[in-house]
Amino acid sequence: MTATISLPGADGTVERLTLREPAAWRRPATSLTSRIAYAAAHVVADPYADNAPGRPALLDWDATMAVRRDLWSWGLGVAEAMDTAQRGMGLDWAATRELIRRSAGEAAACGGRVVAGAATDQAPAVLRDLDEVVAAYIEQVAFVQDCGATAVVMASRQLAALATGPDDYLHVYDRVLSQTGAPVLLHWLGDMFDPALAGYWGSRDLDAATKTFVSLVRTHADVIDGVKVSLLDADREAGLRELLPPTVRVYTGDDYNYPRLIQGDGRHFSHALLGAFAAIAPAASAALRRLDADDEAGFREILDPTVPLSRHVFAPPTQYYKTGIAFLSWLNGLQPGFTMVGGLHSGRGVPHLVRTFRLADAAGLLLDPDLAAARMTRYLWVAGVIA
Repeated sequence: MTATISLPGADGTVERLTLREPAAWRRPATSLTSRIAYAAAHVVADPYADNAPGRPALLDWDATMAVRRDLWSWGLGVAEAMDTAQRGMGLDWAATRELIRRSAGEAAACGGRVVAGAATDQAPAVLRDLDEVVAAYIEQVAFVQDCGATAVVMASRQLAALATGPDDYLHVYDRVLSQTGAPVLLHWLGDMFDPALAGYWGSRDLDAATKTFVSLVRTHADVIDGVKVSLLDADREAGLRELLPPTVRVYTGDDYNYPRLIQGDGRHFSHALLGAFAAIAPAASAALRRLDADDEAGFREILDPTVPLSRHVFAPPTQYYKTGIAFLSWLNGLQPGFTMVGGLHSGRGVPHLVRTFRLADAAGLLLDPDLAAARMTRYLWVAGVIA
């Protein structure tokens, strides 16, 4: 029997929606081959803990690891402890360390691919000098590598606050990359994801910032597996691919334009490291299998319908996209409740989450429509929208 639900409109009216049947997604029997694809996974809060703003992050470890096992089962890699996991927005370093350790262990046990974020967030919010930034980076990179994961060198708020120009960024990253001992990924996160990173690489002019970034990558290409670019600017990412050494991969972090960037332009293409893939894993897996078979039209036929959902989840203020990722995980039964560390489940309001529900249904990504309808109804009841 087809599930139905009453949903509120912006004008206060109520509409009865009949949910579509979910697409017949199938988990792959073999590895994906045409692209490397990571889904940046979120964390599941312990519903019994006081995960209020400013409190230490306490996780439901069973549910958090189950989310990762589900992503691996779709043939995707897991990008651990990234901004999707609430780095800098509720997830403290103590929880991050344990998260990386557990996830790397789970990956080794099931043969899954994993990378993990290395930043400077274990250090005080205000540092005295660039040497302290370097030390913080080196500590985290070493920890990630000791756990058996590939490090993703994330952007540093402390560095952004201290740096007076491009030379300061080059100085810090030169020292860190000279001591990695193993290939790493670099992450360029735009200020739409974190306003504290405005002017990263020493300039608010993106052309100037790109010049600095490319110079750094060329100098250290021997230890850089790839770069993750999260600027939500498809043309800039395509241009960057032309400038980088051929041995350095580009992993798109563009949650608005990923089908085009992953497909490529006939000369270059992007791999993927996307928060969006955590929300659309079945579709991402099916689309990439089409690409493995050189079926570009089939790839776009599957992936393009997911873009409206992703663009909505990542709509400004973009840093609160994590709320939509957790909400969809709850609707699909991957976690017991819709709570987040730092109280971030309040990061989006009822109208936004209602539209998230509608777009997920339209994309065939409510995997159990009856469960999704029941949970959405409970959410609306608690919110006081529909009695």
